[in-house]
Amino acid sequence: MTDESQESELEQAIEDATQAVAVQANELPELSDGTPSGAPLGLSGVMNVPVRVTVRVGSTQLKLSELVSMAPGSIIPLDRDAHEPADIVINGRLLARGEVVTIQEKYAVRITEVL
Repeated sequence: MTDESQESELEQAIEDATQAVAVQANELPELSDGTPSGAPLGLSGVMNVPVRVTVRVGSTQLKLSELVSMAPGSIIPLDRDAHEPADIVINGRLLARGEVVTIQEKYAVRITEVL
């Protein structure tokens, strides 16, 4: 195949593709005037979506040997002081801070700051 025939075939392929796109574009329906129909979504439409809430009181880094040597009663020191607020993370995103409290012998968190 010569360079001229390859170039001719390439030009024909491009022309065929252009025609196919033009035909598809002509088949698209006309857009409406943009007036919404139906009830608006609003917040009520998403209020029942479940989200994961995580409370982080601190973290640390340990060697594997330290971790496997732990037993009930072992203490893991964290990177925060006792008076520092805990992070409230919603779906992986830090959104608030608060203090850990107990309510009827269960842990809870009182929100002190919304970020």
